[in-house]
Amino acid sequence: MTDMAQNKSAQKLATLDPIWARTREQAAAQAEREPMLASFLHATVLNHEKLEGALSYHLSHKIGGNDLTPMSVRQLIDEAFADAPSIGEAVRADMAAVYDRDPACTSYVQVLLYFKGFHALQTYRVAHWLWQKGREGMALYFQSLSSEKFTVDIHPAAKIGRGIMIDHATGVVIGETAVVEDDVSILHGVTLGGTGKEDEDRHPKVRRGVLIGAGAKVLGNIEIGESARIAAGSVVLKAVPARCTVAGVPARTVSCEECDLPARTMNQLIDSDGMEFLGDGI
Repeated sequence: MTDMAQNKSAQKLATLDPIWARTREQAAAQAEREPMLASFLHATVLNHEKLEGALSYHLSHKIGGNDLTPMSVRQLIDEAFADAPSIGEAVRADMAAVYDRDPACTSYVQVLLYFKGFHALQTYRVAHWLWQKGREGMALYFQSLSSEKFTVDIHPAAKIGRGIMIDHATGVVIGETAVVEDDVSILHGVTLGGTGKEDEDRHPKVRRGVLIGAGAKVLGNIEIGESARIAAGSVVLKAVPARCTVAGVPARTVSCEECDLPARTMNQLIDSDGMEFLGDGI
């Protein structure tokens, strides 16, 4: 391919899929700066025409093993992407969420290659697709792999939107009947769980734009209203009104202000003095 043809191809890709185009540019630049990583970056990013192909390759090598080979895992992931294009759309929204909200993240290629919260979330998306197809056994197998590899346990029946950031991710648990809407940010050690051995609908419903601080436990079939904030270490047993902040054990309302999508701003201050925090500050 001539330089002119390559430039046209790059311009077309940047227009049609700007996140993937930028990811490839970042991977190429990193390969030049770190020659020892060049073969890894080519295998995981630069050898693939689409983001879906790169992600299926990378995920399959992370969670594949002796019982289910990386090739078999990749076939399942590719099948999910082909059958449900909405998964690829959610992947891009999740990448953008991490890049925009995490101050430690400086590139899309970092999200794709190194952020285990992102990896666990995309593994869940494939498991959820399998669950919806009636393949519960394989879906639960994917859940088990994710729990072992990423220390994140998301039931494949849970309903999770797009534009989700799971920061640091270690110890996150999301139960079977939980709902997490779009543009939510969840820090490490968060549990969206039940309160005992209830049957049927028993897990939290987290509405759009919610920010959940590190170590928070949200238990029971309760609603966390749009743009609410939950402080780190809180135990939430009752519904949280929209645009309110709760903190403590058990959690209580500490303020209700007009706050639009705190999950995006990652504003983790509780009071104006800046003495209390919602998250880990990392």
